[in-house]
Amino acid sequence: MDLETFPADRAGALARLHDFAPRMGRAYAEGRNSDPGPGQRRDVSRLSPAVRHRLVTEEELIGAALAAHGAQAAEKFIQEVFWRSYWKGWLELRPGVWDAYCRERDAALAGATGGMRKALDRAMAGATGIACFDAWAEELRATGWLHNHVRMWFASIWIFTLRLPWTLGADFMLRHLLDGDAASNTLSWRWVAGMQTPGKHYVARAENIRRHTLGRFDPEGELDENPLPLAAPAPPPLRPLPRADALPAGPFALLLHEDDLHPESLLPAGAPVAAIAGIAVPEARSPLGCAPIVADHARAALADGLTRAAAAFGAPSVSL
Repeated sequence: MDLETFPADRAGALARLHDFAPRMGRAYAEGRNSDPGPGQRRDVSRLSPAVRHRLVTEEELIGAALAAHGAQAAEKFIQEVFWRSYWKGWLELRPGVWDAYCRERDAALAGATGGMRKALDRAMAGATGIACFDAWAEELRATGWLHNHVRMWFASIWIFTLRLPWTLGADFMLRHLLDGDAASNTLSWRWVAGMQTPGKHYVARAENIRRHTLGRFDPEGELDENPLPLAAPAPPPLRPLPRADALPAGPFALLLHEDDLHPESLLPAGAPVAAIAGIAVPEARSPLGCAPIVADHARAALADGLTRAAAAFGAPSVSL
């Protein structure tokens, strides 16, 4: 398998952004749903791990798209950038949805015995006998990334064909994705299952997979293409976010974490930063931890963020 690569530093991410900017318009709109396979993807940016850690910002992505193509031609790319922001805001206002996911995931992990355990192990190992699904499971484990359309197919097959608990599929992805994000991952799995928008589920169909993988896969007769959506209770009421604290009047320490490694945009120029610390605990994503490539990527991104923060604020930095 040709392995995809993903920069874990801002300079590398900006270089990829620059290289992809010419394709953020028509090429992206027309080609984003097709996956020609590892090493052949020209119409998706593969910047999601950098955006997840804010090595580059949503504003920078949108600015590059507008500068290269204008609002109309870049509309689809800009919409996809905003989806991530929307998912994060949606979940932040409804933390009970994350709490419920964690409870259901933990119960499913505890109950995964016997035949369920074997079926779960086959799915995660890429040994189901469904060629496309097995290849995607292998690619996820090897590279820490999947094409967005593939993620939808993968989740749909996991839920509706393999009939495995959706929370364990979401957990498997969260542990292996370099861009694993609680909001985007959890809510996307809920959407595929028909729980996020009640009654509206996403069904993986053989014809769609054949067409959008350019004939690399054809799971004709292998998929359940007529499933019912999963039921879910209504989300809990909105919980307003607390107002951010004001900056201290005197010198203070700055703590960086893996969710925001763009310290240059966090504080005004000349802020009296006395010291900088950084912490990344990607293993906290799941009771099962995370894949080694995920941990390595997160900590490399943190190291880059700390170096830039030290230079920006003229203060010593340390990784905790």
